Amino acid sequence: MGKNISFFLIPKQDVVYLNIQSTMRQALEKMEYHRYTAIPIIDNKGKYVGTLTEGDLLWKMKNTPGLSFENTHKIPLKDVPRRVQNFPVKINAKMEDLIELAITQNFVPVVDDNHVFIGLVRRREIIEYLLSCSVK
Repeated sequence: MGKNISFFLIPKQDVVYLNIQSTMRQALEKMEYHRYTAIPIIDNKGKYVGTLTEGDLLWKMKNTPGLSFENTHKIPLKDVPRRVQNFPVKINAKMEDLIELAITQNFVPVVDDNHVFIGLVRRREIIEYLLSCSVK
């Protein structure tokens, strides 16, 4: 377990994410295009604020009278309740912290000391690494 988590980091410029001011329509289209079921959300200062899931979008549509796909461009993501909290880790976190979060999260957002989103680590890379360690 000697690897630093930065070894697994997919940098922000290579990650699909949305701004909290984006709309439900933008989220739906980006998630459909990339075939993702969840996507990180950042604020105007680049800070990680949470993860939006398909379920969050569906529950918002179900619980908002008159909301249909045609008017999702009017709903900012800040108005969409998020049911699941994907916790981030800091870039200097221990590998054990990363693994613990990856048990329940498909990806783990990574932030700097100011909570600015710098990328993420996918569960897949963690599992592949652990498998390679067990084979040796």
